[in-house]
Amino acid sequence: MITPLKHMSPFDVNMGLDAGYDAAIPYTNVTLDDVTGLVQDAIFSRSPEGVKRTAMFIGGKRAIEALDMMDRAKKAMVPPFEISVFADPAGSFTTAAAMVACAKKALREKFSLELKDKRVVVFGGTGVVGFASAVIVGLEGAQATLVGYDGPDRVRKLADEANARFAAHIDYADGSMEEQKTDLVREADVIFAAGPAGRRLLTLDQLKQASKLRVVTDVNAVPPSGVEDVGVNDDAKPIAGIDAVGIGALAVGNVKYRTEAGLFQDMIKAEKPVYLDFREAYDLAQKLAG
Repeated sequence: MITPLKHMSPFDVNMGLDAGYDAAIPYTNVTLDDVTGLVQDAIFSRSPEGVKRTAMFIGGKRAIEALDMMDRAKKAMVPPFEISVFADPAGSFTTAAAMVACAKKALREKFSLELKDKRVVVFGGTGVVGFASAVIVGLEGAQATLVGYDGPDRVRKLADEANARFAAHIDYADGSMEEQKTDLVREADVIFAAGPAGRRLLTLDQLKQASKLRVVTDVNAVPPSGVEDVGVNDDAKPIAGIDAVGIGALAVGNVKYRTEAGLFQDMIKAEKPVYLDFREAYDLAQKLAG
């Protein structure tokens, strides 16, 4: 398990062990240039058949950095000496996949609508979960907007990175003022709240300005909720005073947990190396969400 950070996430270590691995061995402060050597040390320590007993997990806090590490790992393989690789920095890929899958299910079951062509506004868009969720819905054919809170420059850079790498057609917006957030809410069909824990991003009064809004998903599990009137246990529960439903952090977390565990297990079962990121996470999350 490699990470560019000082510590490997205990959450991910436990997930790997509970999924069936005998050992989870962290390598911390890993740079992109370190990846090739670590991969090749691992793959040449066993026979081509025995190397299947090893897999690599990539953590960290930045989506693009984790994906770059995965690319470097793939290039370091020397067939038939190959291992599977799973990237999930800060749990963001599996969390974002679960959030989008839950919202897609609610749109379909509660309103007979599809995600394609919908306007999805992502508050907390400079964070890794917000970034990953915007890419997923963009690839689904929705129009995603990343919203930042410290001016347009940082969020614009993230949108540009996503569009350059994935052709996801993501927009960006500054939400540092309440009036700006309200204007963005008015245009939204779906809202993702992926901001910091314990920070209120949107009020019920702001939601009531949105005539097209149908689904609000909030992944903040620490009071106060990121969105007023969306509780942590809500699973497509109607929001007071508007024609929309809310999905809370624990409802998303139930799908996220099973998605991450399932991808760890996929590496254990794979006869040939697999490379898993937010795309495979989303495929599995949709099946788990129903």
